[in-house]
Amino acid sequence: MTARDEEDFRLRDVALTAYGPPLVDAIGYGAVVPVLALRARELGADVSTAALVVALLGIGMLCSSLPSGVLVDRIGERRALFLAGVVDAAALTLAAVTGSVPLLATAVVVSGMSRTMFLIARQGFMIDAVPVAYRARALSTLGGTSRFGMLLGPLLGAGVIHVFSLSAVFVMAAGLALAAGSMALLMRDPGSAQRSAPTEAGRAGLWSVIAEHRRVLLTLGVAVVVISASRSVRNGLVPLWADHIGLSASTVSLLLAFAAGVDTLFFYPGGWLMDTRGRAVVAVPVVLSVAVASLLLPLTDGALGVAAVVALIALGNGLGSGIVMTLGADAAPVVGRGPFLGAWRLCGDIGQSGGPLLVSAAAAVAPLAAACVVVGGLGLLGTGWVAYWTRREDLRLM
Repeated sequence: MTARDEEDFRLRDVALTAYGPPLVDAIGYGAVVPVLALRARELGADVSTAALVVALLGIGMLCSSLPSGVLVDRIGERRALFLAGVVDAAALTLAAVTGSVPLLATAVVVSGMSRTMFLIARQGFMIDAVPVAYRARALSTLGGTSRFGMLLGPLLGAGVIHVFSLSAVFVMAAGLALAAGSMALLMRDPGSAQRSAPTEAGRAGLWSVIAEHRRVLLTLGVAVVVISASRSVRNGLVPLWADHIGLSASTVSLLLAFAAGVDTLFFYPGGWLMDTRGRAVVAVPVVLSVAVASLLLPLTDGALGVAAVVALIALGNGLGSGIVMTLGADAAPVVGRGPFLGAWRLCGDIGQSGGPLLVSAAAAVAPLAAACVVVGGLGLLGTGWVAYWTRREDLRLM
């Protein structure tokens, strides 16, 4: 974009196409995630198996990160978003009707795979559609859209559970996923010209892109692993701890809706801070807040205590809305952007799946409180790594 384009740019100009499909999708996702472990328990899974089912969502995302990046590069953001919506709707329908834990696990993996394609496609659209000076605010608003969905989703989910059943939440989410994919067909495809333009060197290959950018993936990418692992704790550890102390499924949904509400208060200030003060100023609180909250969680024995812990996590998480996408957009090359974003998502997905897997492993061999202590201790160590490498990135961009 030219300097004139940057002066004339307004976020509301891309609001419908940029934020409509993610909002609808996030509402369904927000309704399902808080009760996923509880759905597994309803089908007869023990605590560690239920935690594993939650972890499989991240594993599905992890497995599809690289191929999704390549596919988005080939077919474009618009088609990729539609395809992801259709596949996710089918997977969520299976999760609603199955009476088998293995089939539920399969549906969760497929849902995670489709979600990765959705995330990569929407990030690529924003890189093309928004000037660099507004990048963090635009991507934080995109992250805030997801958080708003995570606020509405659990509220709707709690009502559906009360009126119908736990499995009905998955039916609702399937319909929303299909709607989000269909809405994406209305958006333009800003990367189509670049994909169709002939180049002398040909299209950048997946492994050549990874090799060329291996240093950033092994440093700043590892910081993203830490950030994503921290964020996954709330969706795995908190619902299991709430179930452990006897809170109901509807109460868990309301607690996470409260957390989403706190998140939505801070997403735009976080984006403004990133655009004006650098990325580190919001990346560090994401990890530090989760570390401290995880250490405090075993001290809670009721809804108010869990709500206080969740609010602390949400405070840091809200400030860091869009941080992973912003760091990825900063580092992404022009040629081979799709494969790079796929590798970037892989870093995030490793963290996303690693957090719940850690909880599952700890819960299988020790009391659930031990998982809280392990996550908190590792989070404190990870805070140092995130602070160092995001600060270096800030200095590079100055």
